[in-house]
Amino acid sequence: MESNFTDYVRIHCRSGKGGKGSMHLRHVKYQPNGGPDGGDGGRGGNIYLRGNHNYWTLLHLKYQRHIFAEHGGNGGRDKCHGTDGKDIYIDVPCGTICYNAETGKYVCDVTEDGQVVLLLKGGRGGLGNYQFRTATNQAPRYAQPGEPMQEMTVVMELKLLADVGLVGFPNAGKSTLLSTLSSARPKIADYPFTTLEPSLGIVACRDNKSFVMADIPGIIEGASQGRGLGLRFLRHIERNSLLLFMVPCDTDDINKEYEVLLGELRQFNPEMLSKHRVLAVTKCDLLDDELILMLRQTLPKDLPTVFISSVAQTGLDELKDVLWRELNSESNKLQRITSAEALIHRDMDMKNIAFDDDNDWEEDNIDREADDLEDFEYVD
Repeated sequence: MESNFTDYVRIHCRSGKGGKGSMHLRHVKYQPNGGPDGGDGGRGGNIYLRGNHNYWTLLHLKYQRHIFAEHGGNGGRDKCHGTDGKDIYIDVPCGTICYNAETGKYVCDVTEDGQVVLLLKGGRGGLGNYQFRTATNQAPRYAQPGEPMQEMTVVMELKLLADVGLVGFPNAGKSTLLSTLSSARPKIADYPFTTLEPSLGIVACRDNKSFVMADIPGIIEGASQGRGLGLRFLRHIERNSLLLFMVPCDTDDINKEYEVLLGELRQFNPEMLSKHRVLAVTKCDLLDDELILMLRQTLPKDLPTVFISSVAQTGLDELKDVLWRELNSESNKLQRITSAEALIHRDMDMKNIAFDDDNDWEEDNIDREADDLEDFEYVD
């Protein structure tokens, strides 16, 4: 069964061109030398991106390969102004970043519901000959063409906005924890890479408080270089306020596995290391209190650590309290404000993005509107 989660799409966008100005001289029965009365052309339609919290995926844009705004109408006689082209608003989920598909350059970012960002500006309409009348040139026989449209092939990339991001190797118990703490129902099985797409869940805390937790596919060593599924989904935890590292208690060396995960995040984006971190040792129903005490002494002292078992429902309340405390700590709030103000967008690494588009997607509309590319020269 094909998943309905789509976190990147490639779309060819084109704004509307401006309408031509009219070159017309008024000549009626009782006014044979009425002078110029050509109207201006209309403005071409703009293309905007608009944040919409009702969307959580880019699926609605997956098969919409071309988005064209309406062209402006031509000016007419009697100083009639051409109609303005209709603007197009593309609704995207919050957390969508737009890149130029040809160069990989960052274009814009939509992070808030209702936020509107201009993607492509429509061409201005040309001036009619009425605008060029002067005392010495009372019958101008020329008008302006409209400005051309703008075209761009864009890549829209979604980064999920969540409070807590789960980081761990495959079969670390991330999906089980998410299904236990929230109403989310991710796929759970006893083999690696059961999670093939990110999942979001709302975790309820004390006093009717809650936070959002995001689960991504398991990370393996070398994920930052393209191995496994981690590279494609690592970006979903770039904007999480807190990272929850999950390591099973039956691993050979908990510290070593934690350092490997930390190293993959460092290679993918060094700025992620500045986020607050919590370590959860999972599957602790296999341990007794004495073994848990021994393991706790070997773990870093400055890292909040919780021993949990999603199956046995142990340590979960303590985990939620620790996560809530770290999320609302003054240092974390200050860091979020500072990072938001000094947010630096990186350009997209084109070689690491695998599109599911057909090879000939750009050729299916070559002859669709050939007349739109006509010369703008005005013919008297």
